[in-house]
Amino acid sequence: MSISRIALVGNPNCGKTALFNQLTGSRQKVANYAGVTVERKEGRFTAPSGRVFSLLDLPGAYSLDATSPDEVITRDICLGRRAGEAVPELIVCVVDATNLRLHLRFVLEVKRLGRPMVLALNMMDAARKRGVTINREELQRQLGMDVIETVAIQTGGAQDLVAHLDKVVAKDMVAPVVHEGEVHDQVRKILAAAVVMPTATSGIDDTIDRWVLHPVFGLAILALVMFFIFQAVFSWAEPLMDGITEGVTVTGEWFAATLPDGLLRSLVVDGLFAGLGAVLVFLPQILILFFFILVLEESGYLPRAAFLLDRLMFKAGLTGRSFIPLLSSFACAIPGIMATRSIQDPRDRLTTILVAPLMTCSARLPVYTLLIAAFIPASTVWGIFNLQGIVLFVLYVAGIVSAMAVAWFIKRMRKDKSEHALLMELPSYRMPGVRNVAIGLWERALIFLRRVTTIILSLTVLLWFLSTFPAPPAGATLPAIDYSLAGQLGRLMEPVFAPIGFNWQICIALIPGLAAREVAVAALGTVYAMSGSEEAVAAQLGPLIAAQWSLATALSLLAWYVFAPQCMSTLAVIRRETNSWRTVAVSAGYLFGLAYLAAFLTYQITKALT
Repeated sequence: MSISRIALVGNPNCGKTALFNQLTGSRQKVANYAGVTVERKEGRFTAPSGRVFSLLDLPGAYSLDATSPDEVITRDICLGRRAGEAVPELIVCVVDATNLRLHLRFVLEVKRLGRPMVLALNMMDAARKRGVTINREELQRQLGMDVIETVAIQTGGAQDLVAHLDKVVAKDMVAPVVHEGEVHDQVRKILAAAVVMPTATSGIDDTIDRWVLHPVFGLAILALVMFFIFQAVFSWAEPLMDGITEGVTVTGEWFAATLPDGLLRSLVVDGLFAGLGAVLVFLPQILILFFFILVLEESGYLPRAAFLLDRLMFKAGLTGRSFIPLLSSFACAIPGIMATRSIQDPRDRLTTILVAPLMTCSARLPVYTLLIAAFIPASTVWGIFNLQGIVLFVLYVAGIVSAMAVAWFIKRMRKDKSEHALLMELPSYRMPGVRNVAIGLWERALIFLRRVTTIILSLTVLLWFLSTFPAPPAGATLPAIDYSLAGQLGRLMEPVFAPIGFNWQICIALIPGLAAREVAVAALGTVYAMSGSEEAVAAQLGPLIAAQWSLATALSLLAWYVFAPQCMSTLAVIRRETNSWRTVAVSAGYLFGLAYLAAFLTYQITKALT
């Protein structure tokens, strides 16, 4: 069966990725282009005739006069210059029907490439609601290419496009005729011939923006949104977490009762279930956090938040364009650092890369949740707020404030007094697509479970091995782990971390936590399972550390993880994005120094007060 290769191109915020998700569903794979940290999304879909199409979602671009790696990739693949990438037989250019004045400029640029093209006139439902009338036949005539209406966020909203693609044979299509001329003049001519704008618009976007972009009320709304998110992370996830905990406990007890005493039983019960089970329980909280990030992104709110924060961020040494990379870093610093490619000023980009790891990524969430649940009472404040959620919110704010402080310090170091003008498209507000949010959550769940079953599993087994061997000598009176390699290493590190309140068990957990922060929870579960009595092994990790740690130690560890040196994957991405080992060393060094200083002050002050 023949496969037709199609490339989706378009400006950011045109609904291109929503259309890609609509067409391919779960039949897609995400990776990076070889040698470049630019996301590569490819999927397949089958037309009613049985014809199979291969669909490539190219990075969003405003122009083919490439100024970023994203735009270089889009241009080179459309021209067939990208090594290892087949030339697309057909380009589907996606535009926002409510904003043709901007998007048609890019269409005319792509048209000049001389490749077979189809125009997907997306968001037609929103255009009709606003009273925008588009003469599709006239638009086809003006552009010299087929124009198909789509509504990417609605089920079946791409049926006409699929039916059209199913009928055409790309290799027999004729490339549109290119008419040379000034792009802006051509756009004005096309709009005058094919588009009728309403004489009076509803102004719903303007009405909302009067509040959302207000310099005072807008910031208050943003703060309330973020506060609500962190309340929901604790409140909504609790029943799901209890269910996972119960399932892991019952399964672990079954294996403990079934397997005979020996190394295999110790590996399964003390290693896998004590380690992996301690991390798996946090999946609901991570998905709830991602749900809100996806909803804010789909609704069109994020660019407005970036615009709103531009003045404040500039005072700290950043720009509004840094907001979205930093917000992405709440999920993971890796995509956040990669998203800095949209920042044109190399100094602003480098500053954003250096402070991105200070954003509280989802890998910290298991550590925060474990310590907050163990040491902060689940009481209600002012009758409606969860105290644990408030503490989590404060930890996230601490990361943000620290990032702003570090950016301000870097700005003073480089003596940068230049001004920055922020030009940013504010897309129309729209209801988030259920399909897109669901696919995004599914992808995040798979990524988390892949980490659990690969990185975390591997490190848990390695830590179990180090905690088991060598065996204790004859006549030993202490738990076996005290005589193991892990126990010896923990005791060796303990004097260095004693001033900040860390015991040798925490010291052991810090080492695998460098590979992935959430591994620290799995490591603590393994260490305590192998160093306690049978009653301790049966207990959950939270109550166990609550009984053995002081409040000062718990708060010190929380402060440590606000600044904790980022995982090795993040360091690798910093090296790849900056091509500088010096930047990697500076990033890891200052984060370790801040982490130790913050933990030291927290521990000593709390110890003195309590």
